[in-house]
Amino acid sequence: MTFRVGFVTGATPDKWARTWRDRSREALELVPVTEAEQEAVLREGQVDMCLVRLPIDRDGLHCIPLYEEQPVVVMGHEHLLSLLDEVSLADLAEEQLVLPHRSGWTPSAEQLSWPEMSEKDAVEVVASGTGVAIVPMSIARLHHRKDVVHRPVVDVEPTTVGLAWLVDSDDPRLQTFIGIVRGRTANSSRG
Repeated sequence: MTFRVGFVTGATPDKWARTWRDRSREALELVPVTEAEQEAVLREGQVDMCLVRLPIDRDGLHCIPLYEEQPVVVMGHEHLLSLLDEVSLADLAEEQLVLPHRSGWTPSAEQLSWPEMSEKDAVEVVASGTGVAIVPMSIARLHHRKDVVHRPVVDVEPTTVGLAWLVDSDDPRLQTFIGIVRGRTANSSRG
């Protein structure tokens, strides 16, 4: 049976998948998932492991934090704030937020008048000159367009990408993949 690893939009599992394929004869399938569905696909058994964007409900899940992502604000390339190298929440206080970042920061009701939408749709709205969006840097890069720019937001906590799997799973391939993600060599005694 194929070992399936989900990955949230913006995460890049390619390096680990190459190492898996170099070391194992077992088939590996990478499954793209949205942030909204990342937990469900794991809990429903659609994937064996998943690269998730934290926070998640860890009840019944193991999770290893892997790396942090810098939050950025995406705006039209002619937006006044595009002249800055980095922005703060104070700089964004009067801006219409198309898609807020999932940090501990809560924007005001006036800033959030848009319906929920995908990151890609949010970037399209921002490109039209309407509002700004706060997203992880990987999302801004993934949906980059010539008519938008992004700048780091200095006072918003970074997001963390982690590797999650079900506590009840005892598939030995989980430990193999964990070893690869943690940088263990093929000859490691734990591999």
